[in-house]
Amino acid sequence: MHLMIRASGDGAGAVSHLLAKHPQNVYDRTDKGVRVRMVYTRDEENDTEVLIHAEPDPVDLVKGTPEGYDITQYINDREFVTSSLFCSYIRSALGTALNGKPKEPYLQWVEHPFDLELTFGPVASDLPDNVVEALFSHVGYEVSVERGELSYAFELKKRSTVRRISLRGKATVQNALRQLFVLIPVLDDYKHYFIGEDEIDKLRRYGSGWLDEHPLKELIVRRTLRFTDLIRQYERVAGPISAVRAVEQEEEGPDMESPDMESPQERPVRLNELRYRTIVDMVAELPARKRIVDMGAGEGKLSARLAYMAGVESILAVEPSGQSRLRAMERFAKLEERRDVVALPEAVIGSLFYFDEQLQDQDVMILCEVIEHVEEYRLSGIMEMLLHDYRPKALIVTTPNREYNAVYEMEQGSMRHHDHRFEWSRAELAERCKAWTQHSGYTYDIRGIGEEAAGFGQPTQLVIFTQGKERNA
Repeated sequence: MHLMIRASGDGAGAVSHLLAKHPQNVYDRTDKGVRVRMVYTRDEENDTEVLIHAEPDPVDLVKGTPEGYDITQYINDREFVTSSLFCSYIRSALGTALNGKPKEPYLQWVEHPFDLELTFGPVASDLPDNVVEALFSHVGYEVSVERGELSYAFELKKRSTVRRISLRGKATVQNALRQLFVLIPVLDDYKHYFIGEDEIDKLRRYGSGWLDEHPLKELIVRRTLRFTDLIRQYERVAGPISAVRAVEQEEEGPDMESPDMESPQERPVRLNELRYRTIVDMVAELPARKRIVDMGAGEGKLSARLAYMAGVESILAVEPSGQSRLRAMERFAKLEERRDVVALPEAVIGSLFYFDEQLQDQDVMILCEVIEHVEEYRLSGIMEMLLHDYRPKALIVTTPNREYNAVYEMEQGSMRHHDHRFEWSRAELAERCKAWTQHSGYTYDIRGIGEEAAGFGQPTQLVIFTQGKERNA
């Protein structure tokens, strides 16, 4: 992971003083298993270029985590990609420049805009190129995004999701670095540390002078702070974030478990929230809902909402990830204090790939944004198990509508989340539902969730499979 800063024009040689690093010395520090190096590749009065490189220990990245014992945790991109980790690694090395406090003779250069070229990468981002470009172009940069072409012996992906980004524009060194320290984690959408109130202060300091006017401010704030409570705290001190439409993030949603926690001032409802509401409303209308299975429950957000529903007696929140189950258990523990909870969910280890007899003959089984994370060739066998072996009275499945990606202005062939194995059109889903229900005793009804766009449908598709009922038109 690296960042290259090049300044040209009058006074470019002063950049080394702003960075407080002598061009003739190599900065080489190792701290907590991470080696950070800074070296000047150009050192002229009108042309200065410095390379900042960070190299972490991949074992230390995993050691001490809840799933550190799992060997698959060692197979990740964290040691390679430019992310929030990279920003934290190089922060101390760039502290003088970020704070704008060089030695007194060079204070005049803090506010001096240089002709800058910033290159960093590799970046692993779920955002399409046009959104990546918009994040930086709106703060005055010309943006160049480079992708590697992939060549596999089998059809997987034709283009890499990993990109290298180059920015050219006129900016002070301090502002340029502060913008990068905000926007690089937004691209990667992964925080390796606890997100608390300190993050609000950092966002306000580093975003001063440019964030309030950014048309993608809402996207930036939501991906930086993540949690509803923190976002509301930010809005109380910095004002409301603008409602700018952006690509919906499949793995995120408001952290609200009870309907009475919703604020009437909430602006456009996120797609994840709409999915939860639709599923809860649908379950509430079912004649049989005593026993519910939330398959692929993640951190238990949907299960927690179902806990308030009248007539429910048991909720099994089934999830293979140990870390997600721990968070779900913490969420469910908080529900014990609420008097209006009808059934406390139970976090259960399980997977669609293994049969579990305790999941048989339940009233309702839910797969909310789950099937698209499974290899397509395995799905028919899984549906066979669900409809012929588990046989819930009702099976509710949601999955993205690929056609709607055009409304989000996503690149053709790209998917909404890096872990999606496929995304189906409305016709493709209908074709598979027809095949799955042959000789099963189930009928199905396909509906949409989210804002409808003419010719593209709605962003999410929902199917409810029901035992022995007439199929809706």
